[in-house]
Amino acid sequence: MSGAAFALYIEGLSVSFDGFKAIDDLNLYVDDNELRVIIGPNGAGKTTLLDLICGKTRASAGTIRFLDLELTKRPEHQIVRAGVGRKFQTPSIYENLSLLQNLEVSYPHGRSVFGALAFRRTAALRERVDAVAEEIGLQHQLGAEAGGLSHGQKQWLEIGMLLMQEPKLLMLDEPIAGMSARERDITAELLQRICKGRSMIVIEHDMDFVERIASKVTVMHQGRILSEGSMDAVKNDPKVIDVYLGH
Repeated sequence: MSGAAFALYIEGLSVSFDGFKAIDDLNLYVDDNELRVIIGPNGAGKTTLLDLICGKTRASAGTIRFLDLELTKRPEHQIVRAGVGRKFQTPSIYENLSLLQNLEVSYPHGRSVFGALAFRRTAALRERVDAVAEEIGLQHQLGAEAGGLSHGQKQWLEIGMLLMQEPKLLMLDEPIAGMSARERDITAELLQRICKGRSMIVIEHDMDFVERIASKVTVMHQGRILSEGSMDAVKNDPKVIDVYLGH
């Protein structure tokens, strides 16, 4: 298979920690504009997989190609510049800044020290902030301090901060953890909206939520892929029921 056919092309990927294979000869292919959900029991290697894609962890073997760029040897900042955005489980926003400022500091243009000193609120920047704020549903709170937001709103703001960088691949680790039912509904709509024009990988445990958003589901177990397909196919796979859904 050629990597060019996919947005993300992973083959033979492995990583070991003290002799333990956290990811074991894994193959994964994600299409352009696809929203892929990865599920599986704790310790299956889901977060480690994201760490490998974004360069936080180095692979022992295998290849990760993103838009035909080999990522395995690149430092994290180059991978971000190549268009990979990653959101961790806990929101990391600047609590004492306004929403507007949080979005502005995430804008990639002029991010060097000198760029920051010469920082200007250009029309292009304001336009991007307004577009992103509307996308994440927080356009009426731009002046508010980020620390005063609800848990769900903080998660959306952090997604907005990633969107400011216009990533071509967005990776979210358990984006609805700790959210109310209403916030989960809004988040499902948000993810389906922002998936247009980019690929997304979402790690999630909430099966109702997965069913709402996934175009394709990958089930991981012990660092390998156990099953892959539509939510219905995966849900009815005896192997998946045995190691994951049965619990």
